[in-house]
Amino acid sequence: MAYYDSIYQDSELSHRAKAVYIYLKDHSNKESTCWPGINTIAAGLNLSRSTVKRALDDLVKAGLVEKSSRWRDNGSLSSNLYRIK
Repeated sequence: MAYYDSIYQDSELSHRAKAVYIYLKDHSNKESTCWPGINTIAAGLNLSRSTVKRALDDLVKAGLVEKSSRWRDNGSLSSNLYRIK
Protein backbone atom coordinates (compact mmCIF):
# COMPACT_ATOMS: atom_id res chain seq x y z
CA MET A 1 0.00 0.00 0.00
CA ALA A 2 3.03 2.29 0.23
CA TYR A 3 2.73 3.10 -3.48
CA TYR A 4 -0.60 4.82 -2.77
CA ASP A 5 0.89 7.27 -0.25
CA SER A 6 1.82 9.84 -2.88
CA ILE A 7 -1.70 9.64 -4.34
CA TYR A 8 -3.39 10.08 -0.97
CA GLN A 9 -1.19 13.07 -0.14
CA ASP A 10 -1.75 14.84 -3.48
CA SER A 11 -4.24 17.60 -2.67
CA GLU A 12 -4.28 18.72 -6.34
CA LEU A 13 -5.70 15.38 -7.51
CA SER A 14 -9.48 14.98 -7.53
CA HIS A 15 -11.17 12.18 -5.61
CA ARG A 16 -12.39 10.70 -8.89
CA ALA A 17 -8.82 10.60 -10.23
CA LYS A 18 -7.60 8.92 -7.05
CA ALA A 19 -10.31 6.26 -7.32
CA VAL A 20 -9.52 5.56 -10.99
CA TYR A 21 -5.77 5.45 -10.27
CA ILE A 22 -6.31 2.86 -7.53
CA TYR A 23 -8.58 0.85 -9.86
CA LEU A 24 -5.95 0.86 -12.62
CA LYS A 25 -3.16 -0.01 -10.18
CA ASP A 26 -5.19 -2.91 -8.76
CA HIS A 27 -5.85 -4.25 -12.26
CA SER A 28 -2.36 -3.77 -13.71
CA ASN A 29 0.10 -6.54 -14.45
CA LYS A 30 3.73 -6.79 -13.32
CA GLU A 31 4.72 -4.35 -16.12
CA SER A 32 2.29 -1.81 -14.60
CA THR A 33 0.00 -1.91 -17.64
CA CYS A 34 -3.70 -2.65 -18.01
CA TRP A 35 -6.36 -2.09 -20.65
CA PRO A 36 -9.86 -1.95 -19.15
CA GLY A 37 -12.55 -0.16 -21.16
CA ILE A 38 -14.21 3.02 -19.92
CA ASN A 39 -17.46 1.10 -19.31
CA THR A 40 -15.61 -1.51 -17.26
CA ILE A 41 -13.93 1.10 -15.07
CA ALA A 42 -17.21 3.02 -14.67
CA ALA A 43 -19.10 -0.12 -13.63
CA GLY A 44 -16.34 -1.21 -11.26
CA LEU A 45 -16.30 2.15 -9.48
CA ASN A 46 -19.99 3.03 -9.81
CA LEU A 47 -19.10 6.20 -11.73
CA SER A 48 -20.38 7.62 -15.00
CA ARG A 49 -18.40 7.27 -18.23
CA SER A 50 -17.81 11.02 -18.37
CA THR A 51 -16.49 11.05 -14.80
CA VAL A 52 -14.06 8.26 -15.63
CA LYS A 53 -12.89 10.11 -18.75
CA ARG A 54 -12.28 13.30 -16.75
CA ALA A 55 -10.40 11.32 -14.10
CA LEU A 56 -8.19 9.69 -16.73
CA ASP A 57 -7.45 13.11 -18.24
CA ASP A 58 -6.50 14.36 -14.74
CA LEU A 59 -4.16 11.40 -14.24
CA VAL A 60 -2.49 11.87 -17.62
CA LYS A 61 -2.02 15.61 -16.98
CA ALA A 62 -0.54 14.84 -13.55
CA GLY A 63 1.94 12.44 -15.17
CA LEU A 64 0.71 9.45 -13.16
CA VAL A 65 -0.70 7.48 -16.09
CA GLU A 66 0.35 7.17 -19.71
CA LYS A 67 -2.48 6.40 -22.15
CA SER A 68 -1.99 4.77 -25.56
CA SER A 69 -4.57 3.86 -28.17
CA ARG A 70 -4.88 0.22 -29.18
CA TRP A 71 -6.23 -0.96 -32.54
CA ARG A 72 -7.84 -4.20 -33.67
CA ASP A 73 -6.67 -6.09 -36.76
CA ASN A 74 -9.62 -4.70 -38.73
CA GLY A 75 -8.52 -1.12 -37.94
CA SER A 76 -11.17 -0.30 -35.36
CA LEU A 77 -10.30 1.24 -32.02
CA SER A 78 -10.02 -1.06 -29.00
CA SER A 79 -9.67 -0.15 -25.33
CA ASN A 80 -6.75 2.06 -24.37
CA LEU A 81 -3.56 0.77 -22.83
CA TYR A 82 -2.75 2.42 -19.50
CA ARG A 83 0.78 2.45 -18.08
CA ILE A 84 0.92 3.31 -14.39
CA LYS A 85 3.95 5.41 -13.45
